[in-house]
Amino acid sequence: MLRFFVIFSVLLIGLFTLEILQPTEKYVILPFTALIADISVWLVLLFDDNVVATGNVIRDSVNGFGVRIERGCNGLEAVIILFAAIFAFPAPLKHKLIGFVIGFFAIQLLNLVRIISLFYLGQWNYTAFEWFHLYLWQALIILDALVVWLVWLRRLPRPERGDGDGGGPAAPAPA
Repeated sequence: MLRFFVIFSVLLIGLFTLEILQPTEKYVILPFTALIADISVWLVLLFDDNVVATGNVIRDSVNGFGVRIERGCNGLEAVIILFAAIFAFPAPLKHKLIGFVIGFFAIQLLNLVRIISLFYLGQWNYTAFEWFHLYLWQALIILDALVVWLVWLRRLPRPERGDGDGGGPAAPAPA
């Protein structure tokens, strides 16, 4: 347990430090956030023709309301937490990679729901938008990372126990 905590902490500190560096922001965070905005608009355009994306901003072309997807709103913090939890846990690399990829998409899919719902919620009621944005959705995205990690833990294959480790049936005592 101590080993997990130390590796988890080192990964968190390292990845969050890497995330705030200027080159990471310029070459990873901003392009990724713009991609999230483009995907959000593509999904919204399936049922609403009045939405456009410019960089990290999603705007309604009729009423002018828009939301800007900023650092902390692109789901990457939850992804970092999930990465640290998965890769700190002792498991085969194959299972770690599969769990992380599935978790990444689970977090980003929920984040797309978050962005689109906030876009429409802000047009309906700005006070509700603020509350959902600051309190409910932030917690749900982090909770999503925790749930993905817990499901991943449950899906890990159990280590096989060999003879002599107390895991198998007891041998009969000699008579």
